[in-house]
Amino acid sequence: MSFRVLSAQIMHESNSFSVRLTSLDRFADVILLHGDEALRALDGTNTEVAGFLDVAREKNWELVHVISAHANPAGCVTEQAFEEIVKVVEDGARRERERLDGILLAFHGAMVTTHSGDGEGEILERLRAIVGRDVPIAATLDLHANVTRRMCELADILVSYKTYPHIDMRVSGRHAGELLHRTMAGEIKPQTLFVRPPMLEDANGGRTDVGPLVAVMDRARAYESEPNVLAVSVNGAFPYADIDEIGPTITVTYSGDPEPHRHFAEEMAKAMWDVRHDLVNRFLSPDEAVASALAGDDRPVVIADYADNPGAGGYGDGTNLLRALIAADADACFCPIVDPETTSQLQSRKPGETVSIRLGGKVNATFGGEPLELTGTLLSVSDGNYTCDGPMYAGVRMSFGPTAVIEVGRVQVVIVTEPHQCHDLQQFLAFGIDPRAKRIVGVKSMQHFRAAFEPIASRVLVCDSGALASPDLRKFTFTRVPRPMYPLEPDTPYNPEVFIRSRSSEKPVKVESRA
Repeated sequence: MSFRVLSAQIMHESNSFSVRLTSLDRFADVILLHGDEALRALDGTNTEVAGFLDVAREKNWELVHVISAHANPAGCVTEQAFEEIVKVVEDGARRERERLDGILLAFHGAMVTTHSGDGEGEILERLRAIVGRDVPIAATLDLHANVTRRMCELADILVSYKTYPHIDMRVSGRHAGELLHRTMAGEIKPQTLFVRPPMLEDANGGRTDVGPLVAVMDRARAYESEPNVLAVSVNGAFPYADIDEIGPTITVTYSGDPEPHRHFAEEMAKAMWDVRHDLVNRFLSPDEAVASALAGDDRPVVIADYADNPGAGGYGDGTNLLRALIAADADACFCPIVDPETTSQLQSRKPGETVSIRLGGKVNATFGGEPLELTGTLLSVSDGNYTCDGPMYAGVRMSFGPTAVIEVGRVQVVIVTEPHQCHDLQQFLAFGIDPRAKRIVGVKSMQHFRAAFEPIASRVLVCDSGALASPDLRKFTFTRVPRPMYPLEPDTPYNPEVFIRSRSSEKPVKVESRA
């Protein structure tokens, strides 16, 4: 039997403290494609949609993909952008309603719009209003999802990534697709529950390469082999959002009696809570990081500007780390500094020219540093296009937009228009810089850089430059999150939220934890 499945990709991680709202053109900067054009662009890549395609071919589905819309993390999604994207999905659901067997969605799980703190929950609610309760819905989530009650109530299946750096997007897409197939075939009747401890995020931001979450993730994988367990997700959360439902969750998608899975999720959530003081990263100031990096190594030392990560909604134009590198006259390369004004000015200049620029710090200099007045040599200008070849996005074409590379002293700087975090060696190599030949490599990223850059590094250092994704969450003013909440209130008592959907009423039931 061939099933007809509607699929869509709508992904955004929203930093509600950013003044840069995410309009429709911001989606087009990453991907905004419809139907088969989107499938052609993503086929064979390390993405959820490629995983959907894998299952569709294997199971002989009729896959009706309506849209792929993915924007870089930034401020809240505008209502206009949200409505235009979701309308495509709603129209597809109405058109296919009478012959639809299932729906498969690629979400991030941390979308905030200018009118809603739960973008994914609203999309699911609108789809349920069209297709009813009988059509199964599966969704993939980023490991940094803020999972909400609406998401668990309205989606039958939730599958999150299990790696950070994220290298299993395609695997997650396959997992969700396979569970959806079993549901459509009548083999299982899945539901999803969650347990959320009272904290803004996992202590180490969801790191799965080292640290205490590794053991928690191993337990999650092992539990997936238990009877009636379909998927277990450990969501580290995205803390830079002032919303009602925030924080890490353990979700279990299961079939049958929820009680054993509830007990397991409670144990896992408590384990996450108990290691909230067990920190892996030691955050240095920019000056401390540069001084340490100069202390002699035979291979490059990578310094990550954790706080100005465009992948967490940072503006990407913070200058504090770059200032320290230039002041030390370090043999270094740095990527990226987001400054559309400067890249535009440099596009008409010739490589080899001496240029004077006012770089960075232009969105809000209180987050990450004042503009730098610099004179250096222009090395290149380009359209900013590159093709990734690293573990995360191998084969995916991306673009910084108009890009320029300058050299100030011995520091080579990639200046870009579009705010992408640094996660691939091609973000240097494509623009004439070999980071393997440098003593220091500066990147704006929290964690994703590790997949490609740790293999070339002698050491990795992380710094808090004071920008919009600072690890010190007490710097931000939260007005909507439930209180008390760790670490805003260090003495927060452990009182987790447990959510189980009622099988009889099909309405959500909030259950008090016994933990």
